[in-house]
Amino acid sequence: MPPTEENSLLNSYGIILLAAGQSARLGKPKQLLNYKGKTLLEHSLQVAIETELQPIVTVLGSSADLLKKSIEQFSTKVVINEQWSEGMASSIRCGMEELIKITPTIAGVIIMVCDQPYVTAKLLTDLIEKYKYSLKPIIASSYKNNIGTPALFDKTIFALLLSLKGDSGAKKIMKSNPDWVETVSFLF
Repeated sequence: MPPTEENSLLNSYGIILLAAGQSARLGKPKQLLNYKGKTLLEHSLQVAIETELQPIVTVLGSSADLLKKSIEQFSTKVVINEQWSEGMASSIRCGMEELIKITPTIAGVIIMVCDQPYVTAKLLTDLIEKYKYSLKPIIASSYKNNIGTPALFDKTIFALLLSLKGDSGAKKIMKSNPDWVETVSFLF
């Protein structure tokens, strides 16, 4: 099949699925909670795969061996964040490093977390559609009076993502630079 503008665009973006957390309050891996016959992690990977975006990088940390075994059937590049206890920033850095290593010319990335069962492939592709027309380097999901994941980041934001520290994720970048952000409604 000859490349089309849409295929070319889809091939320009990857997905990082963050699934490294310990779920300390829950007492067991939240990633393995059942949602409609699948685990939250399986559901999130299925949604990512449905977008046809590549590559998909799944970042594991706490309980990595157990989680990795549970997703062997999925087409994803698994990377283990050995510094997962630092917080979300370390997982974003770990995922970004792997994504850039796999696809150095990637134009952007969608960062998603595995504990949002209402995320759909359409929401993820809507982020790209909004990006094409907004000319903003960040397209975030909006819900209630908040913004967050899943969110698309243009390559011009990669250095900031790679410099994140601590338990705060990319929301810190969004809140510090509101004029860089456009949103897509995340209603369920």
